[in-house]
Amino acid sequence: MISSLVRTRTRAVALSAVPVVALLVTAAFAPLPFVVAQPGTTADVLGERNGEPVISIEGAPVRKTSGELRMTTILATGPSTDIGVGDLVDSWFRTDRTVLPKEAVYPSGKSDKQIEKINQKAMEESQNDAAEAALGYLGEDPAKVKVSLELEDIGGPSAGLLFSLGIVDKLDGDGAGGDLTGGRTIAGTGTIDPDGKVGPVGGVSLKTQAAKRDGATVFLVPEDECSDAVAERPEGLRLVPVASLKGAVDALRALAKGERVPAC
Repeated sequence: MISSLVRTRTRAVALSAVPVVALLVTAAFAPLPFVVAQPGTTADVLGERNGEPVISIEGAPVRKTSGELRMTTILATGPSTDIGVGDLVDSWFRTDRTVLPKEAVYPSGKSDKQIEKINQKAMEESQNDAAEAALGYLGEDPAKVKVSLELEDIGGPSAGLLFSLGIVDKLDGDGAGGDLTGGRTIAGTGTIDPDGKVGPVGGVSLKTQAAKRDGATVFLVPEDECSDAVAERPEGLRLVPVASLKGAVDALRALAKGERVPAC
């Protein structure tokens, strides 16, 4: 009786395993609602992009700068890209990959082209806010000083802080005849509003990796994202928290003088 029951249960388990295996096989090939992100490109806002200056200024004397101010990006799979279990497993255990819910990265119900337009618009608004914040900080008249920003192949608002710092460096440097960068390669991220407030952007741990890869020694982090940046900080990269354009400028001036600055 016992052996018969055991055999019956064994058969039941074996039979019930068939749909489970089928389900796992189906899941392995079915697209999942996730996005895989990795470190993206960086761009020196004090330099050129595709043969054109990233920042052009008319109506005020422009300084010749040294050093670099690198805005950073992440590279994410598109909204229509199918992500399977294999992709998630591979990415889950890598420090240079992050798995994110698709709705946390892209607005739902939008096509790739629609999202591209949304990102381009966000970049344009970010550029306008960055110029307004920088000119306001310097006390320049926006009716007289015209700023043009060119970075068409990158979307989103996360370059705002670096755009503002680039404008400040080109017009005023460190305020005492030197470069705001102190000749260093500075990287960072953060949105900015017209009043100069710096906001969080996401993907900081991936952006610090891109910054280190492209030669940065200092990374400006939105204050609210310090813990995320510290979690995967590349060795040798100094993390400086900032909450405003003024705070970022003050920190860079202090660095150039060898003075103490806040750290994450």
